[in-house]
Amino acid sequence: MTSKPKVLIILHQETSTPGRVGMRLEERGFDLDIRRPPLGDELPDTLDEHAGAVMFGGPMSANDPDEFVSREIDWLSVPLKENRPFLGICLGAQKLVRHLGGDVYFHPDDQVEVGYYPLQATPEGQALLDWPKMIYQWHREGFTLPDGAVRLATGEVYENQAFQVGERAFGFQFHTELTLAMMCKWGVKGAHRMGAPGAQNRAQHLEGRLLYDEPVKKFLNDFLDLWIGTADDLAETRSAMAPKQPPLLRA
Repeated sequence: MTSKPKVLIILHQETSTPGRVGMRLEERGFDLDIRRPPLGDELPDTLDEHAGAVMFGGPMSANDPDEFVSREIDWLSVPLKENRPFLGICLGAQKLVRHLGGDVYFHPDDQVEVGYYPLQATPEGQALLDWPKMIYQWHREGFTLPDGAVRLATGEVYENQAFQVGERAFGFQFHTELTLAMMCKWGVKGAHRMGAPGAQNRAQHLEGRLLYDEPVKKFLNDFLDLWIGTADDLAETRSAMAPKQPPLLRA
């Protein structure tokens, strides 16, 4: 039996899940290879055995001195050099920024984005996809746009919300992977974040999901079409690139 192509999933807590992103990738025929570097999991030296990689968020900072933080930042040379599909979400995007020489910083007025906030696509972003007007956020740090990156979307509190590097690497500050269960879990475990300047309360989070989630679901599907396609698409591409076999000689 032919094994399914795998997508590398990089998580940062024992109970974290890839949420809706993982669900959609599995629906597209991919297996998920889940690694948790803070718990001791290694990252592969090459993505030859993977169709792509997604690095998710977490409560830590891309500026933290922990060994796994610097290891992940350094590891990002692998998808970039091999031109493999890579998506960094929140902390994952910030680590990509650090790898590319940009800065990750706190807002000068200690503002956070925790809840639903406006999102504005740039002309470059509009050329790629239709973007939702409101998006779910959970972060207290933002980032500069690194050299060589193309800004795809902006926000009112933190200017840089989405960017592209090269042909196949993307960084999103926001959370398209969010499920309702994840929202409820974050609202309990991270309740203290809802008291920070600019944060929304729990009722606003739930109301926002009812109002804004449908365009986010469509955006994620459209993005995955653009970014990685399906396992069947990958198989067809590999078949087309395979060297042609010479015809059999008959005696």
